[in-house]
Amino acid sequence: MNRPTIRAWQVGAVLWAALAIPPVRHALESTMTMQMLVQILLLALSGWWLARAVPPRLGRHLASWDRSGISGLLLASLTGLVWMLPRMLDAALDEPVIELAKFLSVPVLMGAPIALSWPRAGFVVRGVVLTELTATAFRLGWMYLISPVRLCSNYLLDDQQQLGRCLLAIGAAIVLVLAWKLMWGHADVGDGHRGNSRAGPE
Repeated sequence: MNRPTIRAWQVGAVLWAALAIPPVRHALESTMTMQMLVQILLLALSGWWLARAVPPRLGRHLASWDRSGISGLLLASLTGLVWMLPRMLDAALDEPVIELAKFLSVPVLMGAPIALSWPRAGFVVRGVVLTELTATAFRLGWMYLISPVRLCSNYLLDDQQQLGRCLLAIGAAIVLVLAWKLMWGHADVGDGHRGNSRAGPE
């Protein structure tokens, strides 16, 4: 491995290890908002860094399976959806095996596929992913905000409503950024095939 690859692997591994340290883990799981929007996001980021160290041969095999980035982005979307469910957030706190599953699945099945698949995806695939991400943020945000009962037994109703407001704000921010980029930015409308033969993300 060359120096940038080793550095990327080290960054991902150190970030993952830091998130697993008990005081850090407990702090990031102290609120529903921190667990979903900070801890899970950072775990995905560690997987994104680790994916940059994927060997070229494995990258070529993955590219043949992940045409236009669709398979990888679909896998990442489904994994992210699982860890946005209140039942899974609760289970991660109550059951060590579910916590371990979160620490393994989010980097490997969410962060790494995004890093590998996003450069392969074309304008349409990226648009579909961002549209569904925005819709999910609005749907879950609204559900968390208006629900009169706690959806997670480990978190208070105020925390749940705070998460709902954050998700609605994130959904609105994505819409504004996309609108600005489409109207005044420089949106890449390529056909998405140029990266299909890449061994990994640039």
